[in-house]
Amino acid sequence: MRNITPSLLLVFCIILGLVSGMFSSKSVILSSIEIFKTHEWLSPQPVIYFHCQGENKIILPDVKEKNFVYKFKGIESWQPIAGFPDKKCKRCGLYELDRLKSDDVFDEWELCPDEFLEGNYVHYKQKEFNATFACTECMTRVDKKSHLAVAVLLGALTSLMAASAAFGIYKYWQKRKREQNQARFLKLFDEGDDIDNELDL
Repeated sequence: MRNITPSLLLVFCIILGLVSGMFSSKSVILSSIEIFKTHEWLSPQPVIYFHCQGENKIILPDVKEKNFVYKFKGIESWQPIAGFPDKKCKRCGLYELDRLKSDDVFDEWELCPDEFLEGNYVHYKQKEFNATFACTECMTRVDKKSHLAVAVLLGALTSLMAASAAFGIYKYWQKRKREQNQARFLKLFDEGDDIDNELDL
């Protein structure tokens, strides 16, 4: 363990953070929704659901009335409504169950993890609905870029400090060697004076 340098430890932490970020799924929750109209005329209470391709339909049991803002905490039994296992977008939509023909479509769109500014994403379809989605892990993914930049900067500063310390040690060693050589040189002169004195005697 003594051979592990701070720079090596820093690189290991960066790689571990990136790998864990790649394999963690980013959950999307529905924060709020308001529908402006319903499509099913025969049913007194519409059945609204959210669906992404390749995933299960998420029925929104509370959403029944139009022109009413429904707000959610993200802890409801049907949450989360989607997830991002990677950086790819998903084709998602809001629908109303139709008992006679194919389900009615409020809107379909590409839901992307990089569109969650500060963890939130708003989707509005004129005359249909307005919804706010949240993905805290998506926001964390953006923050990781700044953390990575800080880590790289710290690594560069650590390397610079190590190089400066090595240069300082080298300069100190050169100075000591020079002083030792001068001391030897002066000692030779002192010994020469002693021999001359003895010869004079």
